[in-house]
Amino acid sequence: MDLLSSKALFMPSQEPTNQTTPTVEQVVSFNHPIELACGAVLSSHQLAYETYGKLNSERSNAILICHALSGDQHAAGIDKSGKTGWWDHYIGPGKPIDTNLFFVVCPNNLGSCFGSTGPNTINPETQRVWGADFPSLEVSDWVASQQHLMEHLNINCWAAVVGGSLGGMQAMHWAVHHPNKLKHAIVIASALKLSAQNIAFNEVARRAIQSDNNFKQGQFLEQKTNPDQGLALARMIGHLTYLSDHALGRKFGRLVHSGDIHSAEKEMVEFEVASYLNYQGDKFAGRFDANSYILITKMLDYFDLAANFDADPAVAFRQAQCKFLVISFSSDWRFSPQCSTLIVDALTTANRDVSYLNVDSDQGHDAFLLPNPRYELALLSYLQRVATSLGSHTE
Repeated sequence: MDLLSSKALFMPSQEPTNQTTPTVEQVVSFNHPIELACGAVLSSHQLAYETYGKLNSERSNAILICHALSGDQHAAGIDKSGKTGWWDHYIGPGKPIDTNLFFVVCPNNLGSCFGSTGPNTINPETQRVWGADFPSLEVSDWVASQQHLMEHLNINCWAAVVGGSLGGMQAMHWAVHHPNKLKHAIVIASALKLSAQNIAFNEVARRAIQSDNNFKQGQFLEQKTNPDQGLALARMIGHLTYLSDHALGRKFGRLVHSGDIHSAEKEMVEFEVASYLNYQGDKFAGRFDANSYILITKMLDYFDLAANFDADPAVAFRQAQCKFLVISFSSDWRFSPQCSTLIVDALTTANRDVSYLNVDSDQGHDAFLLPNPRYELALLSYLQRVATSLGSHTE
């Protein structure tokens, strides 16, 4: 059903503010082993995370934010470098994920490269950088490490687990495998499993990285190189799939960035869209770890919610006890609205409580990160109901 068919809309706890608050990154070390889905065991690991808002006296108002492929723990506010969080438009006082009402937790997940244990950290067994030797991961491993963080924060049950894309896969895994640990799952622009086309895009991106002479079979950090060109190309490929044809046309069209398209020296011409993609690729190569990119894209490929439930997602969702909000975007062709309707159909077959909204947007897959009034209202109204159901106030 359409979530906004309901007239029971809610007002924010206060007017949204554009004033962002400086954030402090925290790092927690877990000195007990974690067994991964691949069979490998990490004797210890650490997670970098940020929190926003305050826990209420019952410790029942915590929301877990699950980032997507290239995300990090800095979801809102301004960090020490002056960077604004990747979901700052949606997290904060009076915003859809209202930090006057909720205690919001966002970790940088295991295997990523922003302070948590991953390929760019030291293997305690060898005292060398993990590099390509870091073990294979699955979504279940991310959720297992998030459980460790949950226990560290003395939270027994999430008010909601929220995520877009790969983050939505984590929210579904939480719901199916840890049904007593969350009240609501908000699944945005996600899928039950990747299509062959999506897997193919990921493989081309990985090949771009591995073909770079500076990749050094994944041991580039030890050899003091970096596969910048390969990683930039991988990001350019990925970034193209996150956008829509209409958005690219509206923003760039056939505008020329440099050179004269009417001259004889057309090899000197660079279109605005090419300049934009080159900039995005180079910027990404300067901040992300190539091994983490390979590792996490494979995680996406491996995910299949129904794999252990007779290949039937309805059987999987029968394990869940929480309520669901599923959101898709009309121009998202990487995780299309059809992917979300398959989730909703499976939840309906499983007789679970689900609300669904398809948002009209021309921004492609990236729409889940960007401002959109109807999307904002959907999150706001749903989470206001969640807050009302808690019936308590923050300390």
